Amino acid sequence: MKFRISGWLSIASVVLISTTFLGANSTMTPTSHQQNSEWKQLVDAYFDTVYLPFNPTEGTSAGLHQYDDKLENYSRASLDKEVAALRAYEKKVAAFPAAKLDLSDEGDREFLLGTIRSQLLTLETIRPWQKDPDTYSSGIANSAFTIVERNYAPADARLAALIEREQQMPAALEAARANLANPPKIFTEVALEQLPGIIGFFQDDIPAAFTSVKDPKLLDGFHISNAAVIQALNNYRQWLKTDVLPRSNGDFRIGAATFSAKLRDDEMVDVPLDRLLEIGYADLHKNQEQFRQVAQELDPSKTPMQVLAELQADHPAPDQLLGRFQDTFNNLIEFIREKQIVSIPSDVQPTLENTPPFMRATTFASMDSPGAYETGSHKAYFNVTVPGPDETPQERAESMGAFNIGTIVSTSVHEAYPGHYVQFLFMPQIHSRVRKMLYSNSNVEGWAHYCEQMMLDEGYGQPGWGVKDAREAKLIRLGQLSDALLRDARFIVGIKMHTQGMTIDQAVEFFQKDGYQTRATGMVETKRGASDPTYLYYTLGKLMILKLRTDVERKEGAAFSLEKFHNELLRQGGVPLPVVRRAMLGGPSPVL
Repeated sequence: MKFRISGWLSIASVVLISTTFLGANSTMTPTSHQQNSEWKQLVDAYFDTVYLPFNPTEGTSAGLHQYDDKLENYSRASLDKEVAALRAYEKKVAAFPAAKLDLSDEGDREFLLGTIRSQLLTLETIRPWQKDPDTYSSGIANSAFTIVERNYAPADARLAALIEREQQMPAALEAARANLANPPKIFTEVALEQLPGIIGFFQDDIPAAFTSVKDPKLLDGFHISNAAVIQALNNYRQWLKTDVLPRSNGDFRIGAATFSAKLRDDEMVDVPLDRLLEIGYADLHKNQEQFRQVAQELDPSKTPMQVLAELQADHPAPDQLLGRFQDTFNNLIEFIREKQIVSIPSDVQPTLENTPPFMRATTFASMDSPGAYETGSHKAYFNVTVPGPDETPQERAESMGAFNIGTIVSTSVHEAYPGHYVQFLFMPQIHSRVRKMLYSNSNVEGWAHYCEQMMLDEGYGQPGWGVKDAREAKLIRLGQLSDALLRDARFIVGIKMHTQGMTIDQAVEFFQKDGYQTRATGMVETKRGASDPTYLYYTLGKLMILKLRTDVERKEGAAFSLEKFHNELLRQGGVPLPVVRRAMLGGPSPVL
């Protein structure tokens, strides 16, 4: 299970959040052992013959290291084989009698079926293999990164696997030349922006990660394979710049029908898009008003954006940054336990460390937890990119602006306590393979984003909990609201760009004017939304969890316990929230 926050236009965008959850259901319907055994066999067959063979990088991330020497086959022939295999298993899963499954397996069946249909939608309709050059260059970088990022095996063994994987990478870039046809200009531009960092990753960061290897034969093999990848990437970059960019005239928009289908398949949400927009605007306006109120309380003589700029300048010195995060962790844990927010299944905290050299270009803060099947690396790392001595004063100031008082709290809550890391700690309680290998964004990111607001609503960030005075408490709330407005803007921009003709410039302006973000942030977020259309899942998930909580509290009345609610939610794993609702409320009900 791996969670990261990072600047989007970097190699970190390649490192997809490879979250692995396990799910258990406390409400089981009696069923025959034979039927469950048949379902398990079908699940195993899907993962072992389709999902993992076509996605070996996901195997590495999950801790299944028999896939380490394999790389995704990007050829059109392989893509066609994958579609055929997915079609076959779509029929098998759909035909499996849901009525004979217990409630947990029934939820797994729906989730697996939606996942298969989502992948078919991606391959057959959205077609990033045909439209997005970054699919290839970022894809191979991610495949290397999953081997480099964790010491799950001796360096010699990991380097041997990496060599095997690298030897297949030039062919992946050749497949791009055969597959790409009329990409949208913004996709080609993003790929070109990414490529210098990706090339630098192979040139500098990967060799730095294997300095302990001394075997000359192994090193010679690596130098050959790595040089070939670097050369192929440089050639790819030149081809994109001189050949593809001038003819990149495609449309990035996926359209309303595909947008709705993707939401249905990924998140099991079938709310009409016009209703979703109403919901998104309502949350945006609520958070804007709260932001204005808090900003005025802080300094009525300044605009909200001026107050926000002051917040971004309020940060610790670089040499105090790790200590500040550690203090925040300790404070959060004490608060969670005293206020009975959620059970923390382990006293072991993630190891706080300066971001390793080979990851510094990819992220400013990240939670790196082991995969569901990982046996060689049990530690979870919380990496923080402390500015280095070679940075200019301006670069250092910009870097540290990301670690202001509000961001340190919201990052700690979102990534660790009680966000992603606590969700990871529930893993041993759950045993479904579907929930180990797959996750729903609205569940995982919704939970972490919900926690940012919930913790402050429950009293964290007030004097007495690591906060010196009321002003500091308001700054922390302002930071939380700023993050909420960013996610609200994603919610609205994603829908309007892909289904209502909103332009790139209009989207950037919306992030600035309505989301209270800088122009630079607005541009990055707009580029992300062009290729990640349903990135509304942060706010969508938060709102669905808030409604679920209200509905459970209404059902249970005086017996309602916030800690019990959160524990039950996390025990479901990363399944779509409608499955969670059914388990916790005893039947289907509106998600919003």
